[in-house]
Amino acid sequence: MRLLLVEDDDKIAAFIVKGLRAEGFAVDHAVDGQNGLHLALTEPYDAAIIDIMLPIRDGLSLIEQMRREKVKTPVIILSAKASVDDRVKGLQTGGDDYLTKPFAFSELLARVQALIRRSSDVAEPTRLVVGEITMDLIKREVFRAGKKIELQPLEFSLLEYLMRNAGRVVSKTMIMEHVWDYYFDPQTNVVESRIYKLREKIDKDFSTRMIHTVRGAGYVLKAETG
Repeated sequence: MRLLLVEDDDKIAAFIVKGLRAEGFAVDHAVDGQNGLHLALTEPYDAAIIDIMLPIRDGLSLIEQMRREKVKTPVIILSAKASVDDRVKGLQTGGDDYLTKPFAFSELLARVQALIRRSSDVAEPTRLVVGEITMDLIKREVFRAGKKIELQPLEFSLLEYLMRNAGRVVSKTMIMEHVWDYYFDPQTNVVESRIYKLREKIDKDFSTRMIHTVRGAGYVLKAETG
């Protein structure tokens, strides 16, 4: 999952970015509203976290412009303003949730996860199921055929992306942009390396493979053998 954070306070931004990356999210960080708007309009994000008080362009006008441009990325507004009027204004502008500072990271994480679940087309909002694989998005647990699979945060994020796109071939570029924190470098083998490690955990002890390589195109997760 790929997130956009627009926050000009270095300490708060570092706190959020570190926590989200530890949970397996890819995070792009903008320090002002103008750069944040540029990223929001040009890059695909699963959710955005936007502060209200920003240099160059404030957060509310940023969100307003996003909605005028038909960008549907769900937005959590961060603000030190806690009045009911401020919350209402933020939500009416186009925000989907409102979190006041200071806040606990656990609450921010829960709100991000809930927002992504609500905005997705997955029928069961807390669980993904593809063939024998079941992923609990709340407990962050994965099982295949009843056997628990222990995954690192990045492996969990990679598998989640593959499961959300089950049956669809996803390229290395798509994986890099949605799972990692940097853009695609054709010279890197980080995707192949992580796919290999994920296969060792997901496929190795089972009679059928679920993670398939499509030569020259990318990877696909599917229940059929192959």
